[in-house]
Parts: sequence; C-alpha cells; structure tokens
Amino acid sequence: MAEQRFGEWVAVRRDGFVAELVLDRPQAMNAVSTEMARSIAAACEALGADRDVRAVVLTSTHERAFCVGADLKERNSFSDADLGRQRPVARGAYTGVLELPVPAIAAVHGYALGGGFELALSCDVIVADRTAVVALPEVSVGVIPGGGGTQLLPRRVGAARAAELVFSARRVAADEARELGLVDQLVDAGEARTAALELAGRIAAHSPVGLRAAKRALRLGQGLDLRAGLEVEDAAWRSVAFSGDRAEGVAAFNEKRTPRWPGE
Repeated sequence: MAEQRFGEWVAVRRDGFVAELVLDRPQAMNAVSTEMARSIAAACEALGADRDVRAVVLTSTHERAFCVGADLKERNSFSDADLGRQRPVARGAYTGVLELPVPAIAAVHGYALGGGFELALSCDVIVADRTAVVALPEVSVGVIPGGGGTQLLPRRVGAARAAELVFSARRVAADEARELGLVDQLVDAGEARTAALELAGRIAAHSPVGLRAAKRALRLGQGLDLRAGLEVEDAAWRSVAFSGDRAEGVAAFNEKRTPRWPGE
C-alpha cells in the first residue's frame, strides 16, 4: 500500500482505486491546527485531481479519538487578527473534504467533537464503531460550529433536532447517534476502519464516471425544489449517457462479465 505524506500530520494511503485520508496527529488527539488544516486541504486537492481515485475513506490514528476538533491550545495564543487570518485556512480543510468529487466515507471511533464531527459530516457516509461519541459543542466555548455543522447537520437530521444538539452542546454516544441519524452504520468496537474500507471497495468497483456524476447530482440537488433538482439530475445524466463507461457497462452486462471501466 503506497503512502504519501502531506505535512507532518496527514497521510494518504492508496490501495487500488480506494484512497485512505489519515489524520495522524495522535499526540493531540488529532486536534486540527492551522498547519494540519493546510495539509488536509492539500491532500483533498490532490485526491480530487487523481482520476484513478474512486472512493475516499477518512480515518485517524488515535486510539481514543477520531478528531477532537480545532486546536484550542493554538487558538488560545491567537490575537483577534490571528484568528481572522486563520479562518480561511481552517475553512479550507472542511471544504476540501466536502468537495471531494468522489464518494467519501468517514470511519469514526472514539471522540468526534466539534470540527472533528464536522469533518465526518462533510463525508457522504459515516461508519462509526460503538466507542464513538459525537458532538458539536462550540457554543460551550463561545463560538458556533464553523466547519459546516450548522448547515450539514440539519440536512441529516432535520432543523429541530439539529438545533437541540447545537444549542445544548451535548455529547451523543454511538447507539443514540445511530438512532438519530448522526451516523449511518454502527459496527463493533475497532471495526469502523475495516467496515469503511470494505464499503469503499464495493463502491470503487463501479464506474468512476458514474460515481462522480451521481455525487455531483446528489450534492447540487440537495435543498432545491423538486423541479430544479430534476434538472440537476438531467444534466448529470447527460454527462455520463454518452461516455465510454456507459458503453462498457451495458456491454459487460449483456456479455455477463465484469466491466473494464475506461473512466471516461
């Protein structure tokens, strides 16, 4: 399995058509510093440009935490001007994950708090194990979820439920998180990464052109009225209908064989 480092605390591992984006700052429970945010954004830019990547899994190396959010020790040293300058860098990390053009799966264990949970929310699917604890606790330290949480959470669980979770800042353990829809799949302790990689492998067996177009339609159509959403879907369909992948998929189906996707 090939590995590429992006700065000190982020790695990308490649296994076939699946890429694993690894948060690797265990000494700080993967708290996202300014430099780590830059590295996440750079890794996502590289992954998005790699046409051989069909699915991304977001994982972490800390035993007890997926990611505890922003590096508050670093921020404690910031002036107001420093914080303002850092904001676009921090935002770039979350946007980078959110705008990955291929399906993205978060593998969550332990604490996923604040920006850590927002990184997971920026993925398309969240697989969590039974040690997971998720929360958006920002109002308890005088700010608000600033990595997409106020927008992504209500799209998952509805406005009222998202409001209760954001306003109360409460932590939600794995079973309740699954019940509320905060995570999508719940697996045994220690199995989140394995399950997420297995799901990514199944996804990556499909047409790369189709996967990118389907994600684009899902994301762009979200929140639109039905008629506008169907126009988004039609545009995405037209982008794949005359592709080599579509021709190969139909031929492989009729010939009862595994497709050999040209990726175009």
